[in-house]
Amino acid sequence: MVYIDSISDMTRPSAKRILIGAISPAAEGPLYRQIVDGVRREISTGRLAPGDELPSFRALAEQLLVSLITVKRAYEELEREGIIYRRQGLGTFVSESGGSRSRENKARQATDHLRQGVAEATEAGMSAKEIIGLVTDLIKENKG
Repeated sequence: MVYIDSISDMTRPSAKRILIGAISPAAEGPLYRQIVDGVRREISTGRLAPGDELPSFRALAEQLLVSLITVKRAYEELEREGIIYRRQGLGTFVSESGGSRSRENKARQATDHLRQGVAEATEAGMSAKEIIGLVTDLIKENKG
């Protein structure tokens, strides 16, 4: 995991320190998508609250060792989804509805993954009862 401060010289102390998982070309998905997922995770878990300032494009790009374009694309997607907003000259912030929108997106992704998993399990010859049992076991395992 990589902790990201808002800016290296901390001239903007209002920006929150956020935790984004390792960003790597070897990881699944494009780099910008990995950033989007990391920011969403921070918001949906409550580590970033509405109104919290995010790192600048430049600070985040420097910390993650990615291009400004990669960070810009990630922030643009999050802004399109209504999770964050930008104010010229002030910075980038978590929107008031950022948490709920982030959770909605995560729920939609979970539904898509479950749909794909059920299709795979059915193709593998598993019965509905076996699939439900598997899901139940995975939920228990996840609660750890």
